[in-house]
Amino acid sequence: MPKIYILDVTNRDGVQTAHLGLAKIEKTMINFFLNEMGVYQSEFGFPTTRHETNYLNANLELAEMGVLSPIRLSGWLRAIKRDVELAYEMVPGLKYLNLSISTSDQMIHSKFQEKMSRETVIKSMVEAVETAKACGAQGVGINAEDASRSDIDYLIEFALAGKEAGAERFRYCDTLGYDSPFTIYERIAKIGEATQMPIELHCHNDLGMVVANSVAGAKAAIDVGCDVFINTTINGIGERAGNADLVSVILAVKYASGMDGEKYQLDERINLKTAWKTCKYASYAFRVPIPITQPGVGANAFAHASGIHADGVLKDRKNYELYDFEELGRGEPEIIETGRQIVIGEYSGIKGFRNVYNQLEIEFKDEEEAREVLELARFANVEKQKPLTSDELRFIAQYPEQAKKILTLTP
Repeated sequence: MPKIYILDVTNRDGVQTAHLGLAKIEKTMINFFLNEMGVYQSEFGFPTTRHETNYLNANLELAEMGVLSPIRLSGWLRAIKRDVELAYEMVPGLKYLNLSISTSDQMIHSKFQEKMSRETVIKSMVEAVETAKACGAQGVGINAEDASRSDIDYLIEFALAGKEAGAERFRYCDTLGYDSPFTIYERIAKIGEATQMPIELHCHNDLGMVVANSVAGAKAAIDVGCDVFINTTINGIGERAGNADLVSVILAVKYASGMDGEKYQLDERINLKTAWKTCKYASYAFRVPIPITQPGVGANAFAHASGIHADGVLKDRKNYELYDFEELGRGEPEIIETGRQIVIGEYSGIKGFRNVYNQLEIEFKDEEEAREVLELARFANVEKQKPLTSDELRFIAQYPEQAKKILTLTP
């Protein structure tokens, strides 16, 4: 039976948001949070971008160690043979890739400036897939950028050519948020029926329909017998108006009318219990507050002021709430320190450092190890330019070798 999986792109599309970004250690923590949440795959970065190299290799080491597991870590590349070759020179441990190229006539004519045609677009993609497989890629997805404005028959031709070359999934990119739930359902059903390939849905929110489009597309894929991978970002962060919000998509698949029953099965590994802390961390890391009306994790998601509503929800929460706040990891009191605080910064000393780690119940075997971790914590503060969280401090202490790589940027 086909299933709905979550493929998160916070560390690739989310970080492309204008005016925003993440430090490498923050991208690493995002991967840990996504893994804990049961997300199938994280698109964790750009293998041909040199400042990503150490971060990518270190995270792949963590995956090989079984620390970042079972989540799959996938790189994003242009569907160009030389980019694939370069990626494997820089990040030889890559197992999963998504290869992207524009497919709409608008972009072929105006973006490629007539230097490519429909035929050469497919040729470039096929060469890239074959090269990736030859380099050792275990899973390759092919991305049709601007798919929602591309000719449907051409998309089918593109997908089938990729499938024959060894691609495992076809990514339908609603790059400008142009689709509606009605059009994306029809188009995905046609593509899925013609190709019988697992389908990825990568939607943007320019018209405010990103979650609806993602769920409608997923429904279409399942209806024609294809596995489907919905692309999400934490808190919907992303270029322009953003991407499909991770928590909203999961809640919609679980609770929306018409999505219940045995037919539309969400990946059983999904664990919403970690949603609250995951979204809070991403908000802190990106420095973007969570809107109070954000589904599931917003401050007002379970707040009731109206007398009629308050009376109804106190009698039975189902009167005014579709799901329980506990399901999202909410409800536990949060402790806010109002007295003395010792914070590790880029100029911290060993005594303050030990005080912080003692509170985290982390011990070091000797003074040398403590000073090594302190030095890493200092560098992490320089990179982040904001205080380290408890999870980040634990990560640095537990995996100092990988942390050192992540914190090393080589021009």
